[in-house]
Formats: sequence, structure tokens, C-alpha cells
Amino acid sequence: MILVTQPFLPPKSEYDALIDQVWKRNWLTNNGPLLNELELSLKDYLKLDHLLFTGNGTIALQMAIKALDLKGEIITTPFSYVATTSAIVWENCIPIFADIETKQLTIDPSKIEALITDKTSAIMATHVFGLPCNVEAIEVIAKKHNLFVIYDGAHAFGTTYKKQSLLAYGDISTLSTHATKLFHTIEGGAVITNSPDILKKLAYLRNFGHDGLDKYNGVGINGKNSEFHAAMGVVNLPYVDKIIERRKLCSDQYDYWLLKHNVYRPEIPKFTDYNYAYYPVVFESSAVATQVFEALIKEEIYARKYFYPSLSTLNYVTKQSTPVSDDIASRILCLPLYYDLSTTEVDLICRIIQRVLNYK
Repeated sequence: MILVTQPFLPPKSEYDALIDQVWKRNWLTNNGPLLNELELSLKDYLKLDHLLFTGNGTIALQMAIKALDLKGEIITTPFSYVATTSAIVWENCIPIFADIETKQLTIDPSKIEALITDKTSAIMATHVFGLPCNVEAIEVIAKKHNLFVIYDGAHAFGTTYKKQSLLAYGDISTLSTHATKLFHTIEGGAVITNSPDILKKLAYLRNFGHDGLDKYNGVGINGKNSEFHAAMGVVNLPYVDKIIERRKLCSDQYDYWLLKHNVYRPEIPKFTDYNYAYYPVVFESSAVATQVFEALIKEEIYARKYFYPSLSTLNYVTKQSTPVSDDIASRILCLPLYYDLSTTEVDLICRIIQRVLNYK
């Protein structure tokens, strides 16, 4: 059986050594020493000024909306994981969907401006599959209309644009370090900002609003994470470059076998050092994508329909017209990609897909 992803696990002895320290200190959560070590290490690795480790990537999005005091409408992408939209709705804002670009599958800046009204408070865009949004164009629009920008960077760990981490863009960026991600802490996430003032708000929000033992600074939630999760992150971080290198090798192999057919993968923008977070393939039709999906299932190989359905069709949002997203969502598959995936397994996957494409 080949799954769409498998988490990287470091040598157990390295993790155990940190857990032994946790046992001795008996400090399990509430911003312990390992969590602080992880935050410092992540800021150093990603070259970021400010970062707070959180319980997961979804709560990071919710905290971002709260920290910016967003109300009304938020213009967002219909092509992302459901958490992007759910966070907006959960925080009593209204998602307004701007369609996506065909080649890169990120939000199309040319579709944003026409959707801006006096109720619009922000743009929330996703760096889909770790591919950069058009951050320059979005920044111009946001400044012109005095809007905040949040980037859902759940997939963006390790991708740089113009030599800068993708997570450094926007008023706030968020990260997921869930077990499915190339860098993981089992469960986890982060909020990132360049603003010390916004950072302060996020810090209060993450810890119930605590401002000392007996004082509170506004309403907060429990957005913290534990020493056990931080330990996994501390141990995993030194392996990240090796993980990305291995994923690139498998991605290049997929390219070699598949891109000679009538399929394409999303375009990596210029000036981007990509993290190879996923291997998405867009087929010529929904029918062909389904044939490929079913052929792989027969061999116990599990691709995923990332991201289906288009979020503009969810039953808790107002239906909106997003034809490009609807079309791509119907004919895209993410193929297996992870550190321990062998080149032999990639070849097997490609042979099955080629049979479908040659004899469809």
C-alpha cells in the first residue's frame, strides 16, 4: 500500500532524549523550554523576526483574524483546504471568493478588485501547494484599498520567494506543522508577523489573554502547544533540507514520466525556491482524473483530490461563481510524495498512470 503521504520520523532515540528531559522537568505545556527552543530555531531557519508556535494551523488562522479585528467580508480563494474558509466563517466574517489563476492555482489578483466593497476588511490568500501567490500584486491592491493581508501558508514551509521566506509576506502569515506536512510537529502550527504590535496581540490571544497571573488583556483562547509536540519539531528541523532534497528527486522523476503526456503540474513562479510540498497533476478532464484515481486504488495506491470540492460550493457559504477553481478541482490529483517513497514506487505509479493516459 502506498499512501499519498507519510510523516517523516527522526531516529526514535533522538526524540526519546528530549522526552526524558520533559519527564525530569515535569513541565509539559504552557510555553516550556522546548517550545521556546523550537520558536527560536524556526525563526533562525526561516529568517523571520517574529513567530509563535500554536496548537494547529486552523487556530492560527482564527487568531490572525482576531488580532486584526476583522469584520464583514474577507476576499479569499476557493481553491484551498476547507480550514481556510471555515476559519473565516467561524470568526463571523463572510468569505468572498476570487477565482484562481490557471497555471499556478493561487488566487488571481485581477479578480480581487472588482469584489471589494465598503464591507471588505482583508484579503486571505493561500500559497497553494507551497507555491507563492502574486504577493506584489496583492500588496498593491491591499494598500490602495487599505486592506489587511493574511496568507494561509500551511504548505509554505521552506519555500522562498526572492530569497525571503514566503511566511514573511503579508500582515500575518500562518503555518501548519501537521503530520502531513514536510516539516511537522505531529500537530501544530504558527502565526508569523513583521509587526511587534500585532505579535503582542497574538501572544495575548494564544494564552487566554493572560497578562501576568491575575490580569487579562482582552479575550483570548488556548492556542498553545505542548513540549511533546515541540520536541518532535526540534528533532525534525535538522532534517528539513534532506527531506526537501528527497522530495525534489521524486518530483523530478514524476516530471520525467508524466509531463510528456497531456497533463500539467502547477507552474513554479520565477524567483522561487520551491519546497516540493506536494505533487499535483492536472489532467485533461474530470473523467480522466477519475480513471487514474480508480486505477491507482486497484493497486492500493492512494492519490488525493486536493482540493475538491471548490470551497465556493460549500453548503455553509453563499454560492459564488468560480469557474476556474471548479474546473481545476474536478480534474486534479495529488500523487504520493514523501521522504521514504522509493524511486521504484514512483516508477510503478507512473506506469499505471501512463497506461490510463495511453488507452483512455
